[in-house]
Amino acid sequence: MQAAVSGQRRTRRVLAAVVALVLLVTVGLTVERAYVQPQVDRSLQHADAIVVLGGNPYDRFEYGLRLAEQGLASQVVLSNSVGETDTRMQDLCARRITGVDVMCFLPKPWTTRGEAQEIKRLAELRGWTDIIVVTTTAHVERARFILERCYGAALQMTDFPEHRGTAETVFGWGYQSAGWLKALYQTGC
Repeated sequence: MQAAVSGQRRTRRVLAAVVALVLLVTVGLTVERAYVQPQVDRSLQHADAIVVLGGNPYDRFEYGLRLAEQGLASQVVLSNSVGETDTRMQDLCARRITGVDVMCFLPKPWTTRGEAQEIKRLAELRGWTDIIVVTTTAHVERARFILERCYGAALQMTDFPEHRGTAETVFGWGYQSAGWLKALYQTGC
């Protein structure tokens, strides 16, 4: 009798260890795909517009403008994540690039979903059927998920890798995870 109880305990422990291992591997693979190595378009093709999503400012916006200077689109749209009175952002929005229309918008609501709603509106207004979206590596998959709901046309997703310390990276993953939960809960655009 005691041997049977001991065998059952051992079986439960092994089963619990297997479940924990499967859960750990699943979480690891999810983090790897969503935050570390998302599906990114490395060979960008000409598009109707380049849209740079907001977040930590300036370098990412400059990158989007450089892509336009390389001839990848005749329109650049910067999501103003620093506010309308930021003078450096005003300079970026007023940037002159030959043959390129540069514009900025302040998303309402001030979220990825708000950005996606404005992108949808601009795409309908301007006839876009293909855009290049620039965001951070950890934001690529969530941004794609939200944009596919709203915009629905061709997306080329590229990242601007930000150099962050360990604490910033872990905080960013937590922030993105909360954003994923919100995005999964919401329906529609």
